[in-house]
Amino acid sequence: MTASEIRKKLQKMGDQERAAVFRRFFKTGPGEYGHGDRFVGLCVPEVRRLEREHQALPLSETARLLRDPIHEARLLALLILIGAYAKGNDDLRDRIYALYLRNTRFINNWDLVDASAEHIVGPHLRDRSRAPLYTLAASSLLWDRRIAVMATFHYIKRGEFAETLGIAERLLGDREDLIHKAMGWMLREIGKRDRSAEEAFLRDHYRIMPRTMLRYAIEKFPEPLRLAYLRGEV
Repeated sequence: MTASEIRKKLQKMGDQERAAVFRRFFKTGPGEYGHGDRFVGLCVPEVRRLEREHQALPLSETARLLRDPIHEARLLALLILIGAYAKGNDDLRDRIYALYLRNTRFINNWDLVDASAEHIVGPHLRDRSRAPLYTLAASSLLWDRRIAVMATFHYIKRGEFAETLGIAERLLGDREDLIHKAMGWMLREIGKRDRSAEEAFLRDHYRIMPRTMLRYAIEKFPEPLRLAYLRGEV
């Protein structure tokens, strides 16, 4: 099938009541981070079933799907890319990584970033220079910065924290709540694996850290310690 045919399939499968709920949930109103995004009303398990049906979609058609105005089409494209990246040879992986970075303006909501960055950007840079992560972290585009943060989840799961902590330090002054949440989440994930590594970072930075970032980072701490951080008593 072509991207155009898949788009028609998505529209036919859609649920308008659910689409209205998604538009509110993903903040598509004027001035909100998802302004103008369009939904047909498919839930994630439905999109994942479609991914299994269209794993063989050519990369050129997947790229067209990634640029589609419909949110679920872009999610489907990313899931197809993730599967192709995992199974592909080095040449295909290079092409998928390049395609991903050329199109970050279409990976333009937190669910799209969170579903994909750790599976494409993270592994692609595992044995290469990780400088592109810092370039993304310095971008004016919110979604580039979130990609930089979430790509490091790939390393956290392998016990490597340097990139996450380095990017966190650079984003302490970020104004976007979606960055504060993602960064706090990744710090919390470090803490699940090595509490001392997380706390070493927090002790240096928690007093200037955005409050949302801090709350996410310490969410699983014992209550007395969590309150001590919130009160600035550590």
